[in-house]
Amino acid sequence: MRLRLLAVLAFAATLLSGCGYNQIQINDESVTAAWSEVLNQYKRRADLIPNLVSVVQGYASHEKEVLTRVTEARANVAGIKATPELINDPEAFARFQKAQGDLGGALSRLLVVAENYPQLKADANFRDLQAQVEGTENRITVARNRYIKSVQEYNVSVRTFPNNLTAMVMGWKIKANFTVEDEKAISTPPAIKFDAPAAAPAATPAPSAVPPATAGSPGGAPTSAPAAAPATAK
Repeated sequence: MRLRLLAVLAFAATLLSGCGYNQIQINDESVTAAWSEVLNQYKRRADLIPNLVSVVQGYASHEKEVLTRVTEARANVAGIKATPELINDPEAFARFQKAQGDLGGALSRLLVVAENYPQLKADANFRDLQAQVEGTENRITVARNRYIKSVQEYNVSVRTFPNNLTAMVMGWKIKANFTVEDEKAISTPPAIKFDAPAAAPAATPAPSAVPPATAGSPGGAPTSAPAAAPATAK
């Protein structure tokens, strides 16, 4: 009886392996792990923002629009529940990606503000936070690229025969992925320029008054007075 049970289990394992069940499970775990790292780096960036805003505000409190935008963008990101199920919902994933993109743009603008404030650029806390933000952006790019590759492998495994039959029976669908036209654009911050306002055009000088023409002079030019006669010695 025990031998028969072992034989049945061995046959079932072979059957599951042949239909791609095990490979799909392996790929699914890889996607979950890669997604967790993406969230980890996004959270690291969000945790740095309050301190960065505080330092910038100390030197550039009147930059209210920039400070408000980055604060609101961070709040929008926090309002999205980044659960594992999110990667199985294309619409929710798209909202998450947009919110993170908006936060990245607002954060870039905040860093650019420092270019207009030499004292802020010289602040040790700001330089340290700036370096941490830049490092985090690089980590986000790496983590996101790994997620993209993991999702690609998973989606291929659930769409190719005979794995697709197993996926159909189990209800497994392709997972959402980051969508960008240019992969390099993920790590390139938007170019922000604070151009000085154009100088107002110089006023046209009024035409100078022309002296009236003197009678008897050719072409109206004034005639010079006759030279005085030399005095006669007595």
